[in-house]
Amino acid sequence: MPGVMERIKQFARSPQGRRTIDQARRTASDPRRRAQAQRLLGKLRTRR
Repeated sequence: MPGVMERIKQFARSPQGRRTIDQARRTASDPRRRAQAQRLLGKLRTRR
């Protein structure tokens, strides 16, 4: 049975994985989305 990392690698190489990675890259390059993610991370950090 493949380990977790091997399963992640397999997914990243699949067509669906490639689409997901491309979508994440486009989202990360958008300044509005980047700011939104920073605010969310800030909220998560302060809860601890």
